[in-house]
Amino acid sequence: MYGLKTEYCFDAAHFLTEYYGKCENLHGHRWRVVAFIEQAALQTEGTMRDMVVDFGVFKRDFRAIVDEFDHTFLVEEGSLAPQTMECLHAEGFSLTVVPWRTTAENLAAHFARRLQDAGYPVSRVEVYETPNNCAYWTASS
Repeated sequence: MYGLKTEYCFDAAHFLTEYYGKCENLHGHRWRVVAFIEQAALQTEGTMRDMVVDFGVFKRDFRAIVDEFDHTFLVEEGSLAPQTMECLHAEGFSLTVVPWRTTAENLAAHFARRLQDAGYPVSRVEVYETPNNCAYWTASS
């Protein structure tokens, strides 16, 4: 197997719904996202001959996906009252509403799906909430 790995960080706030502890309160992280792609053989033609893919292209596409979450408030759909959402919008806050609980595990799966949709052979995505703690998604064997 051949593989590439790249990583990128973003800053965002979130809170966990139906959670009883510190993380039920609004807080933020410098999220670190690490993506791995793998394939059995290297490309045989063109400018990407003898490569998995061009690192520059992989990094550019990955960063564009991750940047969508940078400096936003990640909100699970339906977790805040409509009037709260209206007030946040009126104040000019950047909100990213997602249809899933804003856990590191779900973020890892989201980034993996986005990379797969872009045509990358994703094998693993790690999402770090802190330097020592991460959740990850891996491709099925």
